[in-house]
Amino acid sequence: MFSKSKINEPGPKAGETAASDQGKPAVPASSDYKPTAPKAKPPASILSADLTVTGNLKTSGDIQIEGQVDGDIRAHLLTIGEGATVRGECIADDVVINGRIVGRVRGLKVRLTSTARVEGDIIHKTIAIESGAHFEGSVQRQDDPLSTSGSAKPKAPPPAAAQDKS
Repeated sequence: MFSKSKINEPGPKAGETAASDQGKPAVPASSDYKPTAPKAKPPASILSADLTVTGNLKTSGDIQIEGQVDGDIRAHLLTIGEGATVRGECIADDVVINGRIVGRVRGLKVRLTSTARVEGDIIHKTIAIESGAHFEGSVQRQDDPLSTSGSAKPKAPPPAAAQDKS
């Protein structure tokens, strides 16, 4: 039922080679698989409260804004700090707003905390607005709010080319 483990059996030690390999350089086989630990998620980039950025920010990671940004922001997780102000479009999978945004917000999950101040439209898949948050604009639910092509309203069909004048 149980079998003896081979962990404690003697064998060649690290740095030693078997008798048949004497004189040959130790070269690892290219097909050897060496498992590696999964890469740790990098910490969020933080823009401090005394920093003002003029221009667009784009990252595939997380970003936390504590200062002022005049431009568009695109990220995986975007957190707007309580004292932060963003003037531009914010696009992220997850958006947590504690501060002020003047511009459009697009996100799969958008959360306005009680200290949030948003002046602009919010396009979302899911949204949470806490009591005390200030919001001026429209809210629109979309299955894919991150696609910029989905924001245009469908066009009306063109008018008939020929009309009957009888």
